[in-house]
Amino acid sequence: MNFNTDKRTVMTLDAGGTNLVFTAMQGNEQVVDEITLPSNADNLDKCMSSIVDGFNQVKSKLKNKPVAISFAFPGPADYPNGIIGDLPNLPAFHGGVALGPMLKEKFDLPVFINNDGDLYAYGEAIAGFLPSINNRLEKAGSVKKYKNLLGLTFGTGFGAGIVRDGNLFLGDNSGSGEIWLLRDKLNPQTYIEEHVSTHGLKNAFARAAKINPEVVPSPKDIYEMCTGKKAGNKVAAEKAFSEFAEAAGDAIANAITLIDGLVVIGGGLAGAADVFLPKLVAEMNSNYIRRDGSQFRRLSAMVYNLEDERQIVEFTKGKTKEITVYGTDKKVIYDYEMRIGVGISKIGASKAISIGAYAFALNSLDK
Repeated sequence: MNFNTDKRTVMTLDAGGTNLVFTAMQGNEQVVDEITLPSNADNLDKCMSSIVDGFNQVKSKLKNKPVAISFAFPGPADYPNGIIGDLPNLPAFHGGVALGPMLKEKFDLPVFINNDGDLYAYGEAIAGFLPSINNRLEKAGSVKKYKNLLGLTFGTGFGAGIVRDGNLFLGDNSGSGEIWLLRDKLNPQTYIEEHVSTHGLKNAFARAAKINPEVVPSPKDIYEMCTGKKAGNKVAAEKAFSEFAEAAGDAIANAITLIDGLVVIGGGLAGAADVFLPKLVAEMNSNYIRRDGSQFRRLSAMVYNLEDERQIVEFTKGKTKEITVYGTDKKVIYDYEMRIGVGISKIGASKAISIGAYAFALNSLDK
């Protein structure tokens, strides 16, 4: 799947509780400067009017007629039918709002709406992390090639998307990849987003520093305390990121057990990967303990930190040997190490989501 040279244009939207950001994609690249309008989150008439107005402004700037509208929108939602459910950040959407059918009626175009985590993973699978790692494996002469990807976003929330063999896995209720609802290892009474999110990181810092969460510094400040770039409570900062990494690593290990593919991380907190990623990978490589005290690996596959150059070399090299085809004198190469890699997005979550929205629309039209 390669839409880099495709001449078709798709209009897109990045929807948030404060702003709606519109643009258009062609050949996997943005071709219209972003247009930002207020979301009017608590007024449905004004919000819908802004959405129509934004797409009209984008359309007026295009040289060619767009072939579709495709974008990410918060859930819960019936995404295949374009119906949005009750949204905390956009309270105007309540009781079921047929956003997709409305836009199809207004613009006479196919409309595709998906979750941002899903589109992020799709973009990384098409033009980001997945092809990048496969290219590196090919250059190293490896027989290994990856087809499956778990895409994760670390930011305001903890999001995920799953791509299987080039196809986005959506689930029967538009509810796949809801990783934020996994149980929190460090506080089993609650869900993982209470640790793996900006507010989770800040709350962990507040507990470690014994201060009111309302006066906790920003995640960027906490990161700079860890790295010594900023004065502050370094012990509390390191404790906060340590909890973040352990909780995230546990959740990702649980998820990847059912997927068996590469893992890519994006979002605002991904910039602190040098602080949290080694411990996150160590958690994924940890052991279970049997009743008799013996241990065994929690994952069948070895997990590599693909931001560590030494580990990348080991990952691409693999563990290979030549074996004889039974009953013949022919030889084949056998890469006998089960392994997966975890790395950080190089194209960024925003671009990956746009590419994912573009590709999803074109792939759906081609089918």
